[in-house]
Amino acid sequence: MPTKKKPQVTAAPARRRELLDTAAEVFAEQGYNATTVRKIADHAGMLAGSLYYHFDSKESMLEEILRTFLDELWGGYDTVLDAGLGPRETLEALVTESFREIDRHRAAVAIYQKESKQLLAQERFAFLADSQRKFEKAWLATLERGVAAEVFRADLDVRLTYRFVRDTVWVAASWYRPGGQHSPEEIARQYLSMVLDGIAVRT
Repeated sequence: MPTKKKPQVTAAPARRRELLDTAAEVFAEQGYNATTVRKIADHAGMLAGSLYYHFDSKESMLEEILRTFLDELWGGYDTVLDAGLGPRETLEALVTESFREIDRHRAAVAIYQKESKQLLAQERFAFLADSQRKFEKAWLATLERGVAAEVFRADLDVRLTYRFVRDTVWVAASWYRPGGQHSPEEIARQYLSMVLDGIAVRT
């Protein structure tokens, strides 16, 4: 006789968010392959069977974690891109929004960085590639617009600059801790000062 699956129940939003936050920390710390539902349940202080009442698999948890992060990221990015700002102001706002998302979703960012290549092999994570293409298009367009407007240097290699900015911003997820000495806005300000103005004293 086939075994009946346990019925899925919807957790209260706050509890669901708490479970997903716990799962995100475990995924970020131990890696996708090494993380089991049992490990997540242990960190959440519950039995693995109880976790299955809320999520049908670790893949569904990871998908919701990454979709939530990217939905919020693009909500902020789209607001910036639709604001009619100049290229420098757009770049500054995108960087600031990026650091805010690291503050809100540090573990999800770490997972995204470490696991994206592997996850793209699964059809359910195809949205990651869509987001990556959209991300690259937005940043390159901003840099190209700045060069055309003579706000950024004419000899700027926009693709190289994009890769540098992308990697140096998002790697902050490896060391940033929410509630630390500096707010995400202050970190963005310092970062932008180094990128746009340099670190050498002007003479």
